[in-house]
Amino acid sequence: MTTGWQRIIAHADMDAFYASVEQLDNPDLCGQAMVIGPQSKRGVVLTASYEARQFGIKSAMPMAEALRRCPDILVVPPRFERYQEQSAAIMAAFNDFSPQVEALSLDEAFVDMSGAEGIFGAPEQMAEQIKSAVYTATGGLTASVGVSATKYVAKVASDFNKPDGICVVPPEDAVAWLDPMPVSRLWGAGPKTVPRLQRIGLYTIGDVRRADSQWLEQNMGRSGMHFQTLANARDPRPVARRRSARSIGSDRTLNENVSSKEAIELHLRRSADRIGRRLRNKGYRCRGVRVRLKTADFKLLTRQVQLPEPTDVADQLYAVATGLLSRFQPNQSIRLVGMAAFDLSRENDPQQFDLFGEKDKSQALEVTVDRVIEKYGNGMVVRAGDLQRSRTVADYTPNLDFIDDSV
Repeated sequence: MTTGWQRIIAHADMDAFYASVEQLDNPDLCGQAMVIGPQSKRGVVLTASYEARQFGIKSAMPMAEALRRCPDILVVPPRFERYQEQSAAIMAAFNDFSPQVEALSLDEAFVDMSGAEGIFGAPEQMAEQIKSAVYTATGGLTASVGVSATKYVAKVASDFNKPDGICVVPPEDAVAWLDPMPVSRLWGAGPKTVPRLQRIGLYTIGDVRRADSQWLEQNMGRSGMHFQTLANARDPRPVARRRSARSIGSDRTLNENVSSKEAIELHLRRSADRIGRRLRNKGYRCRGVRVRLKTADFKLLTRQVQLPEPTDVADQLYAVATGLLSRFQPNQSIRLVGMAAFDLSRENDPQQFDLFGEKDKSQALEVTVDRVIEKYGNGMVVRAGDLQRSRTVADYTPNLDFIDDSV
């Protein structure tokens, strides 16, 4: 047994995942500054290669800003099916090490290695073997791995020696290791919280740890106590096999801002078609629908609703989504329209009564469309309302799928 370790938690994070997949599949891209994202300047960077990061380019940065910083940068359109394929291989590799794997996204996960020293050796050897397994499973992709006794410290550690690095933080060293780090490294301290911490004189994790607890709670509320717990390297949360926020989504950044309800509904129609097909292909139904709108000034607005009955039918998803539009302020200038299906269950789980009545007919039609697209390819089936517009049913944009198919 590793001395001083009651738990051994590894956090594995792929290095510039989308960009690395593209460089793996196309060696001509290796060594070049590149970003994954839409060609439109109105989009955002999904992933930047490490060469691009030297220019200060990072994920979620507006594409226009990335091009300003590096006018010659390569913009590569995303291939989400390929990323999901590689993600499945990565998660399968993690599952060979432990039955307790918690996927956070397509390219990172916690792996509970507690009690596995007799099989995989000391924590550093565990990290080496996880990295090697990922490299083999993906045909050459690298991951960075952090190992410690808690999820929080392991996650911070995985980012410490990127790319292609290992960082092991023994539990007895964790507090001293965290102390000099900026408060931005606290899990949950985002762009709004970090300035609040700094305004009250807390700049490092050590500052938060040493602060008076009552004073910290008065100034930061319950989040202050949460941050102090993390600053003391305490995090009792277990590695959870199932993710609580599984969802399948589709977002689109528009070429031109829209404001009318009809224009937004058009894009929701397209998202509903894509999501419905993804649900059916993966064998899921959803009990929740979420609509996401981003305004011209980049403010993200969301509204969601729970359904009394799970569904995988696009017509039903669309009907619920359009109903949510009344909860948004009208006539805002919108640059992104998105939708997600959440609270997923398997299609063969026990079902209750049929809320919508016409479900069987609608589902049969949509399954027929699925088969036509599968046999003849995208673009063969078009909604009548789209004949004078961009095509809908088989016109794919990025799918935002956060599900663990191995469960």
